[in-house]
Order: sequence, then structure tokens, then C-alpha cells
Amino acid sequence: MSSLDGARRAGRLIPRVLVSVVLFAVVAACGIGSSPSAGRQAAASAPPPAVAKPTTYPLTIDNCGRKVTFDAPPKRVVLLNGTSVAEVESFIVLGIQDHILANSQSYEVSDDPSFVDRIKAIPRADLKLNENFEVPREQVLALKPDLVVSTWAGGFDDKIGSVTRDQLDAAGIKSFVTPSNCANGDLNARPEDKERYEKQSVESSYELLLSLGEIFDVQQRAADQVNKARADIAAIRKEVAGRERKHVLVVYPGMSMMNNNGLPAVFGGGLSDDIVDRAGGVNPFAGKTNTQLAEINAEALASAQVDVLVVGLFQPGENADVMAKDLFAKFPYWRASKSKTFTSVSDSFYLGPLNTVAIRKIADAAR
Repeated sequence: MSSLDGARRAGRLIPRVLVSVVLFAVVAACGIGSSPSAGRQAAASAPPPAVAKPTTYPLTIDNCGRKVTFDAPPKRVVLLNGTSVAEVESFIVLGIQDHILANSQSYEVSDDPSFVDRIKAIPRADLKLNENFEVPREQVLALKPDLVVSTWAGGFDDKIGSVTRDQLDAAGIKSFVTPSNCANGDLNARPEDKERYEKQSVESSYELLLSLGEIFDVQQRAADQVNKARADIAAIRKEVAGRERKHVLVVYPGMSMMNNNGLPAVFGGGLSDDIVDRAGGVNPFAGKTNTQLAEINAEALASAQVDVLVVGLFQPGENADVMAKDLFAKFPYWRASKSKTFTSVSDSFYLGPLNTVAIRKIADAAR
């Protein structure tokens, strides 16, 4: 989710030939999956509390089918772009941002305003993104990091000018992909990784925190973050239990390049459905695949049942009030248009540590 990030620049400058590349990257950042009941299934089976224990090195983990061994906590980390902020924000909440040598992730808008300045304070090492909005392999290798992190498997694809995991291995550099995105951009992903990607949920955000906690030996911080978030969400779910479940439409006008019809990007499936479900709502486009979401037209939007509109903010200067007013005028038959019921989110609706904020905002708007 610095200077202009890849997806934000894509909205203004992207040539059509790059649409598929950026779409993959934006999807990775936002955690859009394709399982129609992922949210309800995830919420119904509450996991046991996260338990912390010190990391014993050497530590070997399985990451997307690769064995990666750490002899100590990495100290020179490069965060690739992928139009994500999940990774950089996870580093921040875990207090390990000083391990970052170069960060290319930033949206310059956040549901936690402090994150904007905290991300800006992290070194960029003069990174310059290529035409595919990714850090070129030459820049990565020249920095001599000890770990390179990508939000999606496609971030290590040489077809977009990125360094590959094999090239990093050859240079003695570790690599890591956010676990729930191992199948995003990898046609040869393992079945279990494909299922994990399709069934993304809020728990996927916690999986990233716990994985980083183990790698950097800050497992107590990770466990505390996860357990608090789970408790806060459980309290919200208890609060909304018994309420009429309202239909909650989530759109990001600033991501219109994700919709083939030029309409605001509509979010559905996986993590999106899970967040809405935990807030006590129903996504009218629940379970849609990325392809189906990209094909939504004005007629489908106009006929959707929408009790609550959620406006996603993606770029600095976007005004939720103005965007909501515009959408209500274009789609006057929504119940939300008649009652003027809306709220706004930004990065809390993506994979990352702030999902509780989105759930709280939606639950409050759906009262």
C-alpha cells in the first residue's frame, strides 16, 4: 500500500500494456481473494491465543515451498513495492523498522495518520521504481541486503525486471513472500498456497505478523498485537450479534484502473468479505473472483443492494464526502443513497495490521 507508489502512479500514468501487471500487484496489496464463504468460515473457528517463545537460531522456515534459514535476525532488509503497505506497517507495529535498509512501500494515506510520517521516516536508499512500478534487480543487488521481502510471489518475477529468488540465493541473500500471497503471481504454486490465497481473511494479516515475529525474534510483540486485535474484533462481533445484517458495498474510486469499465474498484471475496462479515454486514459482491470484479458494470452496481457505502481512500487529497456524494448521485436507488449512509477506510481494508479499524468503522456505520 516515499514518492508516488506504483498503484497511485498507475491511476494516472499507466499504459494499457501494464494493466495486468499492476492489477496483480494491487490485488496482492488489498488481499482480494475468491472464496465466497472465507470470512464466515474464518470467523466461526476462532484460533487459540498466539503464544510467544524466543526464536532459536538457526531458524528454518517454509516460505512458499522454499526452505529459508536465518542464522540471526536480518539487519539489512529491502521491502519491494507491490503497491502494498502490509509489510512496512507490520514492521512498524512490531518495532523492527530500524532493520529496514530500503523501503519502497507507501500510500501517503492511512487509517492511522501516524503511519504516514512513520513510513516516510524509513530509509528509501534512493530507490527508483521501473516501468512496472517495482524495484529493479540491479538496485536490489547493489544494496547488498540480507533479506528481501515481497508482498506477492510475482514481485520476484524477472519478467517485470525484479530480482528472482534464485538470483538472491546465488548472492547469499534471503527472500520472503507474505505467506497468504505465495500463490499470487506464481502459476506453479502449491495447492495449499493456492487455497491459502483464495481463502484470505483477517487471520492472514496475523499470519504475517507472527511470521515476522519469529524471524526477527520479537514473538512477544507479535503475539500481543494479534491477541489484542482478536479480542477487539470479538467484542465488535458480540456487539453486532443479533442485528439485521446490512449490505455493505466497498469501492475505491482511486483504483478505477482495476475495473475494465472505468468504474470505482469494487472489493469482494477473501479478506474483503471477512472484514465486512466480522463487522456484521454482507458484501453484495461476496465471493467474486478478481476477473469478475473487474467486469462489474454500471448496471450491476445500480441494481446491487447497498445499505452502507464504504468509500476507500487511496491517494492523498481524496475526499470521502465528495466521493460519496458523487456515487449517491450516480446510483440514487441504493438505500445508502437515500439515507446518505457511508463511511471511509484506506489501508485498514487491506492485508496488514489495521483490519480492526475497518471492522469498527463499518460496524458503526451499519447501526
